[in-house]
Amino acid sequence: MITIPIDPILFSIGHFHLRWYSLIVTVAIIIGTWLAVKEAGRKGFNTEKISESVLWVVITGLVGARLFHVLDHWSDVFAANPVRALYIWEGGLAIWGGVLGGLVATAVLARIYRWKLPLLLDAFVPGVVLAQAVGRIACIITGDAIGKPTSGPFGFAYISPNAMVPQLGVYYTPTPVYEILMNLAIFAVLWNLRKKRLKDGILTLIYLALYSFVRFFIAFTSTYKIIALGLNQAQLISVVVFAISLPLLAITIMKNLQLSVNA
Repeated sequence: MITIPIDPILFSIGHFHLRWYSLIVTVAIIIGTWLAVKEAGRKGFNTEKISESVLWVVITGLVGARLFHVLDHWSDVFAANPVRALYIWEGGLAIWGGVLGGLVATAVLARIYRWKLPLLLDAFVPGVVLAQAVGRIACIITGDAIGKPTSGPFGFAYISPNAMVPQLGVYYTPTPVYEILMNLAIFAVLWNLRKKRLKDGILTLIYLALYSFVRFFIAFTSTYKIIALGLNQAQLISVVVFAISLPLLAITIMKNLQLSVNA
């Protein structure tokens, strides 16, 4: 069992607060963007044009992540004070919202610049999942997205009054740690497969299938609000994404094998 003594506010100047959350999320975005641009260049895309366009992917991803979080917590957090929905620096980003928002932006950009969308997504996903792993470190420090109370053997308790936990001094399941381990494992798989001769889009489908499958089970440890069928928002989206990505992955692999045999 571990006690987290870190104050989520790194330092303050008047009414301005620099929070660990915003700092770590910014670092995560920089790392993910750098890797995405690098991989896009390796796959033959114009890195200058990608660098200019990826900002829109980041912005749309952040908007989607915040929107999904606000919708999930509207009744218990934001209904009484809707302006808090704009306080993104306090924490509260739903990963699925970020993934889906970034996917929409990438699809639009691919259409505008006539890029091959499956190939572009394959270039982006290693950076995306690595950024997810880094970003979850912020949740550990702030107590955001922490899990259910636990009696052991592994839990986090917070003592800073600025921590985003229901109660100080209580040990909670460290859900963000499990998500970090999941993201790093998926990144390792994608990184090892990225140079193999896979059909365009397979890498992205592997990411979606693996992430949605594991995230579904990790979300049982969370305190996310139940939406329907005894499942929370993250789980419901995971079910839908898995139900779509796994058959598509199987079909794509089978077609690829048939082409190889016929060749």
